[in-house]
Amino acid sequence: MELCIGSQRRVRDYGYLACSLRETLILADSMTYQTLNLTISEGIAELRFARPDLLNRFDMDAHIEFVSALETIASQVPDVRVLILCAEGRAFSAGGDFDEMLDAHRSKAIRNDMIKYAKGVFYGVSELPIPVISAVQGAAIGLGATIATLSDIVVAWKGAKIADTHVNVGIVAGDGGIISWSQSIGINRAKRCLLTGEVITGEQAHAWGLVTDLVENPEDALPLARELAARIVAMGPNGVNGTKRAFARITGILAAQALGPGLEMEMESMASGDLPVTLEKLRRK
Repeated sequence: MELCIGSQRRVRDYGYLACSLRETLILADSMTYQTLNLTISEGIAELRFARPDLLNRFDMDAHIEFVSALETIASQVPDVRVLILCAEGRAFSAGGDFDEMLDAHRSKAIRNDMIKYAKGVFYGVSELPIPVISAVQGAAIGLGATIATLSDIVVAWKGAKIADTHVNVGIVAGDGGIISWSQSIGINRAKRCLLTGEVITGEQAHAWGLVTDLVENPEDALPLARELAARIVAMGPNGVNGTKRAFARITGILAAQALGPGLEMEMESMASGDLPVTLEKLRRK
């Protein structure tokens, strides 16, 4: 089986309507993707962020399409055995969009939608019943880093920049990075990184355990991810998928404690009067 869904038409007019996440996903599934490409072949799904000119940022369009694509992949299990997350260009994902942050600053309805989609991204990755491998060929910042670190296996270029920079923007790191970083490198190092917004390299992330497999060059990340995916596909699905689900229960316990409150705190900080000032300073750099 091979399925290929390309990037042809932009999803617009999401309008932050007061509809449920499920209703919006149904709308998104009826559209072709603009922010990503999805291919499924020989048991391996590849979900590729496809806006290199925008550094594969995670704006609302990307949120909608990413969660929709994860729903599509989940619907193909057990035929699909592994998911690889990868990206075009020099960035894996540079995180959020400043303009949308300002929109959210002005609108509680937008902030409520952000919470819905942030949960969709987090649980879509962490609870997918098959292994997820991230091939990080470039910068993974903010939500980009959260998605990578939520993955079960993280292959990264040794020079890739990895950081959760929420605090640099003046907002709470509430989208799940607190959970995924703490699980990967321990709570003390996670605090050190997320409370300072410090950028680390793929090489340092590998030494700490945030990255599982290190490659010398950016173009080596995806081939190694594919090699690991093929190794998983060659094994029986029950053992692999059951092990993934067991690991997901650990993440789920932590998420039940921290994800909801963290997102609420993030939206409170986004509504703060400090946000426009901080963003203006960052734009001038």
